[in-house]
Amino acid sequence: MKKTFLTMALVLAAGVLSPAFAQETGAAAAATAGIVAQWSIITAGFALAFAAAFGALGQGKAVSAAVEGIARNPSAAGDIRGSLILGLVLIESLVIYVLVISFLLFFQNPFRG
Repeated sequence: MKKTFLTMALVLAAGVLSPAFAQETGAAAAATAGIVAQWSIITAGFALAFAAAFGALGQGKAVSAAVEGIARNPSAAGDIRGSLILGLVLIESLVIYVLVISFLLFFQNPFRG
């Protein structure tokens, strides 16, 4: 009995709230698309700033740890150097992915009508 009542209540709520998801008029949709495009550009800028900042912090910590490891054990310098370069490449690739997405949002503008 409770399941039936809950199902009926959800169907009724969906029926009552469905006009809220109706298509907007042309002028309202264009204004909304403009606002969304502006916020997407702002968000892309902040994402790029955060990615660059934390990528630089991560790279600095990696280089610091590698130099300290080489100073403690010079015979393992080759292995440490290889791991360091691989780590730096992976850190930098994350920043480049954010850069590509930011360029897409800046210049391609997927919210255009």
